Amino acid sequence: MLRQISEDVRANLKDRLRELRDAIRQSRHDSAGESSHDIASNLPPFPGRSLLGHAASAVDEALTIAESFVPHSRPLKVDGTTVKSLRAYFPQGGEDRQIGGERQFRRDMYYLTRAVLAGYGIDNPRVHEASFSAVHVAMRKRHPDLLAGATAETASTDQVAAVCAALLVECLNHRPVQPGEIGTGPAIAGDRSLDIRCLAPVVLACGLATKADGGTPEPDILEIAVLAAEVREDRIRLACAQANAVQELTPVLATLLAHLT
Repeated sequence: MLRQISEDVRANLKDRLRELRDAIRQSRHDSAGESSHDIASNLPPFPGRSLLGHAASAVDEALTIAESFVPHSRPLKVDGTTVKSLRAYFPQGGEDRQIGGERQFRRDMYYLTRAVLAGYGIDNPRVHEASFSAVHVAMRKRHPDLLAGATAETASTDQVAAVCAALLVECLNHRPVQPGEIGTGPAIAGDRSLDIRCLAPVVLACGLATKADGGTPEPDILEIAVLAAEVREDRIRLACAQANAVQELTPVLATLLAHLT
């Protein structure tokens, strides 16, 4: 229990530090960001105001240098090889394996979600890693039977699709992509539009990786998942809006998994 609490604290701390780093970068004197995001934007004009921008630049550069000396687990490249199977994210076994699976899950989901958002032209999204940790906990608490079926060696396409459906619903409930922090425009109009567009491909990619478990990861799994989710976006959106979203979403994802594997 204490170890899990420490993992939660670590994830939340990383999110807060990322937010601070974003604020510093947006306040650089040479930043191209909107003035509404500038730390000093609400201050009246004064002679030393430009110094704040230069100070932010100096802090940002110092943090960049410090990061180069600190070991981290950021993947060198985020693509289909980053995606793991549901068996890796939700392993059977003791606490150590569970914590390891949760750590791998939130790390991969964070970077995969950012990669999908970048593909839509959203450069600096606000994604909370701690939300994926909460998703992992919710999955184990609310859907243990579905997980047991999907992580078995003989798991069927429908069983894998059911977990992917539950995973997408939990992700939508916990909102790892923070609203109001990534700009405005047609691509993100609507309450859940952007969430579905970026999270459905990630979840589908997990299903594809699970179906191919034991084989060589394909670098284009994520790209394929994005294209497939776009084709069925209307049906996915409609299913997610239902009261029994998991049941409605399962056959939609099962059809995609069957055609793509």
